[in-house]
Amino acid sequence: MGDVIELRGLRVSGICGALPEERDRAQPLEIDLDVVADLRPAGLSDDLDDTVDYGALAAGVEFVVHDGRPQLLERLAESIAQLVLTDPRIEQVTVAVRKLRPPVPQLLATSGVRITRSRDGAPS
Repeated sequence: MGDVIELRGLRVSGICGALPEERDRAQPLEIDLDVVADLRPAGLSDDLDDTVDYGALAAGVEFVVHDGRPQLLERLAESIAQLVLTDPRIEQVTVAVRKLRPPVPQLLATSGVRITRSRDGAPS
């Protein structure tokens, strides 16, 4: 594993779920990213152009959440991973997506998924 840019706790509201009440209104989601890329060029140059812009990543993730209406967190995570991997400098990404109000009767703080995808297309 190479160098990692970490994004933690991005909160976005979006439609994601299979239950009728989840299809009718947006719910709060929390997203974490671990982005694997070679950070040496930026470490040497101290130039934003030599690294992955995490503000742009966050904006892209927000767009994916707002634009899609998946039933499954797995689908949402996959869509986010595919977007992140469009940057050719990114070798791998781990995406965690959590529902902050899971629709279950038990006292459950969050429910979520975590996936890792590589540039070569194979799950890691």
